[in-house]
Amino acid sequence: MIAFTIITLSVLTLWSSSSGYITYIEVRLPLKGGISPPGSPWPLPKSWEKSPYQLTIDPELFYMSSNVNGCDVILEGLRRYKKMIVIDLKGQKHSHLPQLEGLQVRVLDERLQNFSYAEPVGGCGFPQYGEDESYELEVSTSGTATLEAQSIWGALRGLETFSQLVHQDSQGSLLINSTKILDAPRYAYRGILLDTARHYLPTNIIKKNLDAMAYNKFNAFHWHIIDDQSFPFESKIFPNLTKLGAYSPKHVYTQDNIRDIIQYARLRGIRVIPEFDTPGHTQAFGKAFPWLLTPCYGKGSEHPYTSNHPKHAAAEMLNPMLDDTYTVFRTLVEEVKSVFYDEYIHLGMDEVYYACWKSSPEIRAFIQHNNYTEYNEVEQHYVKKTLENVKEVGYKYMIWQDPIDNNVVADPYTLVQVWKDKRSEKWEDNILSIARKGYHIILSACWYLNYISYGMDWKKYYKCDPRNFNGTDTEKNLVVGGEVCMWGEYVDGTNLLARLWPRASAVAERLWSPAEFTKDIDGASFRLDEHRCRMVRRGIPAQPILNGFCGEYDWDME
Repeated sequence: MIAFTIITLSVLTLWSSSSGYITYIEVRLPLKGGISPPGSPWPLPKSWEKSPYQLTIDPELFYMSSNVNGCDVILEGLRRYKKMIVIDLKGQKHSHLPQLEGLQVRVLDERLQNFSYAEPVGGCGFPQYGEDESYELEVSTSGTATLEAQSIWGALRGLETFSQLVHQDSQGSLLINSTKILDAPRYAYRGILLDTARHYLPTNIIKKNLDAMAYNKFNAFHWHIIDDQSFPFESKIFPNLTKLGAYSPKHVYTQDNIRDIIQYARLRGIRVIPEFDTPGHTQAFGKAFPWLLTPCYGKGSEHPYTSNHPKHAAAEMLNPMLDDTYTVFRTLVEEVKSVFYDEYIHLGMDEVYYACWKSSPEIRAFIQHNNYTEYNEVEQHYVKKTLENVKEVGYKYMIWQDPIDNNVVADPYTLVQVWKDKRSEKWEDNILSIARKGYHIILSACWYLNYISYGMDWKKYYKCDPRNFNGTDTEKNLVVGGEVCMWGEYVDGTNLLARLWPRASAVAERLWSPAEFTKDIDGASFRLDEHRCRMVRRGIPAQPILNGFCGEYDWDME
């Protein structure tokens, strides 16, 4: 049950003076929707009982404690959120309200009992796919608050919600309403893709985005680290991949850089999934291994390495005929696994253009030798051998939808990411087609946020529901989540954060909250604006969603 308190105009005025609010575009176009009370969380919890009974927080006396003493994820989480509440808000206690003394966090994972931290293991290890992120949070009228979760990851989600419940009045007093929340995500996979191949993203920008992801309960950072344009991953086994493929020696993520980012993400309950895309998108890879790219024969030429733009370049895609193709890539994957700790790797496999293969007499001979009749069988040959190698290395895998569209068969447990028809409504047909083949699915087609438009485009992202297609319940349940994509052709460290946020917040609520709670888009505008101001206060340059202001926390105001 969600119980909303009715806010009178006078209360709204007090709230607005300290926290900000949105206003109309034109006087003749008043805003629609009901205004949410201050301290309304984003994304909406699964169950939220809220009373008008208020307590205050004394920043000098308020405490946070936990039954888990040896896990750095919890210890750092308590430190981080206490700072957000009692220091960053620069608030004070209200002199006439009862006081909330502190928050007690209890994690029920038995592996953490008498846990002594030495390295990330067991219940204090790295987050993985399908972790329990549920929690229960109660702010009692007696002056205590309790947060209970099965795992440390659920505890982190509950800490984020608790921090959002705290708000200020016009005098700067820290307030929180008596509340009871039972919460769990709707989808297990809630991701954001960043592209560091088209433009190198500084590590501090990646970390700042991980902060924003935690504020919105995202749990997966899909790192599209390499592509045609550059190869910024530091390979110690194949150093020429980096030396020849990166834009410059400064535009490289060292293995220490990567481990630092992974640890930063871990402390926020976020997985880091690397993508090493093949057989296409490998021009930068080919600078170190040019003989592993398929030579193309352009415009009827008898000579290899002849382009035929826009059908194909002089050389495209890894050569599926060569044993060295699979040996080199497997060795690279083994190195990747020594750096990244997630159980999944994304293998790309999108946009394999058959035109190059069709132009090649060598590929035609390869088809004849293997008794193939169609070019998708060449792709099947590559996919089968690559997946077998990657599985032997110890990885599970994700791929883009393209091979499945081409009637290539993958391991039935492959996670398939749907990206096509992102500018139309045809993604529903794509997702249904793949679901009928029995694959688990992650939807991205609705959420290419690198595309921008004027106005409140966050609403179209909010409306997109990954299971809103004409399938059976079994087929719909194959959709395990969604992912925002921020491709980097026109995005770098100067504009990434403002372009993503709070537009990605709309996706965050769609993926976390129950579908029946997210139908009031007009009402969501007010909560999203408050959340946007909250992110600005926390150092995220989230762009405005409409006219208005963020009180004392507008960007760069003294």
